[in-house]
Amino acid sequence: MSTHWHFPILIMVSLIAFIGVLRFVLHRRADHPPTLTVLWVAAVVVVGGMSFAKLGTSTGLPVWIYYGVPAFLTWALPPIVFRMHLREFGQYLILAVLIAPMIHILFSFFLGWKEYMPFIPIPSLVELLGRC
Repeated sequence: MSTHWHFPILIMVSLIAFIGVLRFVLHRRADHPPTLTVLWVAAVVVVGGMSFAKLGTSTGLPVWIYYGVPAFLTWALPPIVFRMHLREFGQYLILAVLIAPMIHILFSFFLGWKEYMPFIPIPSLVELLGRC
């Protein structure tokens, strides 16, 4: 059974979650960043990063490139574009690092979709119930 349709859904969920992280981290500012800026930064980081990683795995790039480039984008672009203060950067870094594994855990556990971060084995609820 084809799972190609999982990728756009994973991108959409990741995009929404990432926008939420940016909004949460920057919510204390008197001048909130423009929505268009938040959207383009999120699109570059999430859509660009995930597409690059997928292309990298498909073309045989080394893992340090196809995970390293998106990780660098994630950790560097938003703090630079939004000129994050140290407190904002700390919150952002923690949430940005945790968001992908959390999405992977939820999708793996509840839906059995294990391709988001296949190197982190998470049994699905169906698998766990089948063992009982």
